[in-house]
Amino acid sequence: MLLACDVGNTNIVFALMEGRKARTRWRIATDARRTADEYAVWLMQLFALEGLDFKAVSQMIVSTVVPRARHNLTVLGEKYFGGTPMFAGEPPVGYGIRADVDEPGSLGADRAVNMVAAHELWQGDQIIIDFGTATTFDVMDFAGTYKGGIIAPGINLSLDALVNAAAKLPRIAIEAPGADRSVIGRNTESQMQIGVFWGYVAMIEGLVARLQAEVGRPAKVIATGGLAVLFDECTDIFDHIDVDLTLRGLAILAERADMKAR
Repeated sequence: MLLACDVGNTNIVFALMEGRKARTRWRIATDARRTADEYAVWLMQLFALEGLDFKAVSQMIVSTVVPRARHNLTVLGEKYFGGTPMFAGEPPVGYGIRADVDEPGSLGADRAVNMVAAHELWQGDQIIIDFGTATTFDVMDFAGTYKGGIIAPGINLSLDALVNAAAKLPRIAIEAPGADRSVIGRNTESQMQIGVFWGYVAMIEGLVARLQAEVGRPAKVIATGGLAVLFDECTDIFDHIDVDLTLRGLAILAERADMKAR
């Protein structure tokens, strides 16, 4: 099986892929100091809990936006999985998409891998929204060319900034509003909840509307990231939601590398 590893600024997701489907996935906080042996001990325990054979992994592929994590993940692959991991965007797993932007080299691996998957899975122009530490909006045309996008603070970052800057405001959980969906808060916590949640929904809807107008053609809106499902309850702008989009993109890149090697 393929072990796909998506390294974000906040969390790392490891997933065992069967084809393009995640059989199981595990999440750990991103810490560039974590050694290969620490990863291995953690993964061995999780494999055992799932009744899986650690030796079943025949290939490892990594997408990372944290350069300092690269070395220990490389050692993990070489020491415990019998080979150097593939890294998304580097031979033999180039993205295969064209970037029509001012700084093509600055495109994050996670965003590029999302576009690889979206272009493979759906046709036409696309707006891909990834709800992570930052919320990113990526515009890709029908030919698979990256045209640019938007980077906005993630909703958790927005909430942290609010709480840290205002001494009397409590920390609250991010959750969907109540059944009445009122936007008139009756207490401090409900007012914060409304401001953070509905404010974020309004931002998403407003930015998508502006992107759609600038594209000038119908564009599918594809959402990924853990909070995509939460926002889907309160907006109808998403055409597709795939929380495993990045993992599917990594599996697609691994498939292409295998085909080239044959």
